[in-house]
Amino acid sequence: MRVVSVNTPSASYDVKIGSGLLDRLGEEVSAHTRAARAVVVSGEHVFPLYGSRAMESLQKAGLRAESIVFPSGEETKSLACYGELLNALTESKLSRSDCLIALGGGVTGDLTGFAAATYQRGIAYIQIPTTLLAAVDSSVGGKTAVNLPAAKNQVGAFYQPKLVLCDTDTLSTLPERELRAGYAEVIKYAVLGDADLFDTLQKGTFSQEEMIETCVRMKAEIVAEDEHDVGRRRLLNLGHTFGHAVEARSGYRLLHGEAVAIGTAMIARAAVRMGKLDADSWDAIIEMLDRFGLPTETEFRADELYELLLLDKKISSGKLALIVPLAIGWCEPVPVNPEQLRQWLEAAYD
Repeated sequence: MRVVSVNTPSASYDVKIGSGLLDRLGEEVSAHTRAARAVVVSGEHVFPLYGSRAMESLQKAGLRAESIVFPSGEETKSLACYGELLNALTESKLSRSDCLIALGGGVTGDLTGFAAATYQRGIAYIQIPTTLLAAVDSSVGGKTAVNLPAAKNQVGAFYQPKLVLCDTDTLSTLPERELRAGYAEVIKYAVLGDADLFDTLQKGTFSQEEMIETCVRMKAEIVAEDEHDVGRRRLLNLGHTFGHAVEARSGYRLLHGEAVAIGTAMIARAAVRMGKLDADSWDAIIEMLDRFGLPTETEFRADELYELLLLDKKISSGKLALIVPLAIGWCEPVPVNPEQLRQWLEAAYD
């Protein structure tokens, strides 16, 4: 088992990575919370695979275990489903001393985390990521949110979990498309700040646990410095500015990782045309995305994405910080106003 400690101003917790960890859930809940009851929140595809093991482990530890299962998909990250979850918790008389368990991918983690942040003004929750994307990124750092019809992740809170329990065995049942989508975030971390990871991915000489640990350590270090996304944490948005617009414009037909891959390719292409990135690095990024079967182009025109970009929640004082790759393993924020944003977007197209 590998352990990464996350230390933020508001909370400290561990990310545990390894095989068979789901069977230790009950003892981990007892060790990290005061809970007598635990509610497992999961999606309709994940719960049949791992729900019984989670419930059994909780019950063996003497906890009263319950479950709430939602439809799978990005549509579940909505105000309506968030309200349904809060009502269910209220009707079950869950107390502030109890806890929630997010068993699933990024959608489940975001929804459960936001409910935990706001139910009775905050209760404990534990993340159990079952997708590669959630394991390397969304389960760590305390960003919780739901979507609005106009844009993604517009309503949420920064609220850290008590523990992240990453059982790598759960990744073995991922559909191939979901697994590829997770590698988009791994590639993001490599381009962002780890040329050695990029080289390892090129050679294919990595273990899954080591790869997850590398990404989590990078995120933990950044989040410790900037928990609330006002400075260095913005670097983690590499590929996300254009990617979120593409994802929303697709009506969430694209998986989040697929949209991030497209967004990474777009900002890298624009960086070459703006004289920020050399052509060899651009080629290497595209080859890497291709290697993992990820898309690099969008069917949507620039004018179809531009208005969505103007809704980006990271806009401050009329400017947006685009995260731009300058080399493999080195990115920097470039503040742009709306007109400059349009220029960067147009430069992202062939």
